[in-house]
Amino acid sequence: MSYIYLFSAIIFEVIGTMLIPLSKNFTKPFISIVLVIAYMLSFYLFSFALKEIPIAVAYATWAGLGIFLITLFSYIVHDQSLGWQSILGLLLIAMGVAIVNTFKNQNIL
Repeated sequence: MSYIYLFSAIIFEVIGTMLIPLSKNFTKPFISIVLVIAYMLSFYLFSFALKEIPIAVAYATWAGLGIFLITLFSYIVHDQSLGWQSILGLLLIAMGVAIVNTFKNQNIL
């Protein structure tokens, strides 16, 4: 259930971030309110994810997948270009998130 909370938090964070340009520096009231609510829901759901997922793993997943999705949606929605360096970076982020989650229960230190 914690991963459902985490992925929901990621989705709301991505929604909030994608709305930032549309808010025109918070001059569009309706979009600005939806943006703030999306971020609030994101942090609220993230707090539930932390009940079972270590904070380092949860935050790495949240940040990594958030960056990945925002970059992907920016490419699709805002027609922003991606160079090969960006694509390589996104693949490394995806691999890093997978590795962190695969080995989350193994203590090294």
